[in-house]
Amino acid sequence: MLKRKQQIITKIHLVLSTLIVVPISIVYGFFPDVELELLPKTIDEYNFYKAVMGLYLAFTAIWVLGIFKTYYLKVALISNITFMLGLGFGRLLSVGVDGIPTSGFILGTIGELFLGFYGLWVLKTSASQ
Repeated sequence: MLKRKQQIITKIHLVLSTLIVVPISIVYGFFPDVELELLPKTIDEYNFYKAVMGLYLAFTAIWVLGIFKTYYLKVALISNITFMLGLGFGRLLSVGVDGIPTSGFILGTIGELFLGFYGLWVLKTSASQ
């Protein structure tokens, strides 16, 4: 029971990240104008969003490996931390430089920073065990 609880604590943010990032990647790749007010006008812009989708899906593949295969857990944690804190701090920089975005992006920033710092905590606590 204790081991199962520890596995949930260790992997829950990878599961949440996957459940959030996969649909967002699909929206970026195929429907950027639906919810995000991103209005691509050229094939190059559509290509850019599909590349972002591919990058997001590649990261989620690593996280899924870490969820199911202990051998990949540390790599999954580090990639998740890098992904989430990279996005979160990039958005904070944008707030400082560009101004306050819409509420969806503010919520995204909070979520990314939370998941990134949670991942750091998991990495630190799992390394000390």
